[in-house]
Amino acid sequence: MTTAEMTAPSRPFGPSPSRRAGSIRRTSTIDTRWPEGMGEPMIMRGEARDLVTRANEGAHLTLFRDWMEIRASAGREILAIETSRSSDAAQQLVGSRGGGYLRGEIARLLPDEHIGRTPLHLLLDDFSGASLVAGWAWSRWKPADWNARIGEARRVGGRNGKMEGICTGFRPGSSALTQDGSAKENQNTTRVPPLTRPDDTLGWHELATQTGVGMRRARRIDVWLDEVIQIDVGFQDSATAPDGGDRIAIHEYHVTATADPQSFEVLTLRSDPRILPFPECPSASANIGRLVGKDLRTFRLEVLEQLPGTLGCTHLNDVLRSMADVPHLAQQLGGALSEAAGR
Repeated sequence: MTTAEMTAPSRPFGPSPSRRAGSIRRTSTIDTRWPEGMGEPMIMRGEARDLVTRANEGAHLTLFRDWMEIRASAGREILAIETSRSSDAAQQLVGSRGGGYLRGEIARLLPDEHIGRTPLHLLLDDFSGASLVAGWAWSRWKPADWNARIGEARRVGGRNGKMEGICTGFRPGSSALTQDGSAKENQNTTRVPPLTRPDDTLGWHELATQTGVGMRRARRIDVWLDEVIQIDVGFQDSATAPDGGDRIAIHEYHVTATADPQSFEVLTLRSDPRILPFPECPSASANIGRLVGKDLRTFRLEVLEQLPGTLGCTHLNDVLRSMADVPHLAQQLGGALSEAAGR
């Protein structure tokens, strides 16, 4: 199939699957708004929760619930930050800018959160990616203004204004690129239904109602145990719609995997790209076999080493990196189920 014949995926996954008995689910969202208007600082509110669903129907236990709120500049500099805990250490992140360097600083300044793979650590780690894509929400509400500012956005996100070579979607010759190597404006998007199932309202932490221009990054990680560790992951970047209808998504992935319960070695790994902006974007999923056999605990670094540049997709890499939290979630689940069985 030629590039001209390829189409970007537009297959919304729909509401998240119902929770399984004997499972743990981590959900997180980062909601972004611009109270002072386009180009002004953004307020990013993150919420995350770990919920165990026990074997007996309906019984559940909330293990962790964390939050953060960051005020960031259009250039992704942290201007102010508040967190559910570790607040003194988090204050030292003020002045830092979103990117790989910031993730290293988070690990250094908040070692207990990093080592413990807490929901708060996931939120802080996700600031870099969420802040990079957040401004896209304005393209839905004020496309003319957004297009006028796209040059500035490219300078923030690319290499001297060029996107060529950043990821598989922007590989040389991609239909996503203009002749000068910058990104085209006509990106594929899709309407998506709510994440929460009407018959499983506990499946997500409480989701805030967004009005006006708003962006949301949403994650779900389900883990359960049989002979192996079973993993089911959902990821979505979506914006509010000016007509008040269903949200509009630009990125959505569904990833499933299995891992050895002792060594945490990845046994199987599958990526299903559901919504992506350009026809070339799904190609990254063909390369994730490079991670089979790797230790989940090292995924935050392993993903970047195995899927650099045009071998990976920025957003798929974000999904895969979050799976470094799975060993900790599996251990939490085992402890919670053992405690329940002993009562």
